[in-house]
Amino acid sequence: MEKTEAKPERRASTASIISVLRQLTERKSGLFGLVVLTVFLFGAIFANFIAPYDPNFIAVSVALQGPSPQHLFGTDYLGRDVFSRVVFGARISLYVGVASVIIGSLIGSTIGLISGYYRGKLDFLLMRVIDTLLVFPALILAILIVVVIGPSVNTVVLAIAISLIPSFARVMRSSVLSVREEEFVDAAKVLGYSDLRIMLRHVLPACISPIIVLASLAVAGAILTEASLSFLGLGIPPPTASWGADLRQAFDFVMTSPWAAIFPGMGISLSVLSLNMIGDALRDMLDPTLKVV
Repeated sequence: MEKTEAKPERRASTASIISVLRQLTERKSGLFGLVVLTVFLFGAIFANFIAPYDPNFIAVSVALQGPSPQHLFGTDYLGRDVFSRVVFGARISLYVGVASVIIGSLIGSTIGLISGYYRGKLDFLLMRVIDTLLVFPALILAILIVVVIGPSVNTVVLAIAISLIPSFARVMRSSVLSVREEEFVDAAKVLGYSDLRIMLRHVLPACISPIIVLASLAVAGAILTEASLSFLGLGIPPPTASWGADLRQAFDFVMTSPWAAIFPGMGISLSVLSLNMIGDALRDMLDPTLKVV
């Protein structure tokens, strides 16, 4: 019996995903964002097959050579292939962006859900913790965490995730405060459902739309934060390919060899732009106040 019930649920979830993707492609901004993001995802997943060279291979004899058939994006100051480093840099940036947002959204949304549902003293206590985190700008907070723990990929993910918690907590709490007063929540309480079931089965689904929109925009912000940390020398440690680190290393040669800085910069700009456009399209789709009747 359980198996027969699970199949319609899977079909419904698959159908809803397909429906969202179809609606996204109907909007020019959503279509552009999906196409660009798909290219970056494809490059990140298959970087080992796409990159013509080892991104860390040093060949000083060909350092700072311009774009050519042998090196599509030229070489950097160590003779490393810029195209290969941009492709592998996409893997790092997307991993950091997605992983940090998943962690930050899960923790922040859980805090916001509990705080908004129970209110009272628990709400006051949790929101004061969130307010404490909000005292520090996201980048400053991430820098403090990286300095304390030490730079590494996982440290950068953790630092960005912590900086994202307040945003998700406040958005979720705001949504829960309005949804908890709806009649279907009162009906669930009358039927004797537990608070956990009400929160997960009734309140959370009604509050998930703004979280989805925020998550898509937060990935773009996380990519920028990772690039900023790496540019400052506090992000991904060398010689790992990173758009921010490569941009910083090429900064001293930008006047004579601009390609070493242009292409990593384009990777950052295009990935952030595509995610912002997807976020805007999702907001238009999921926010009923923006729909024209």
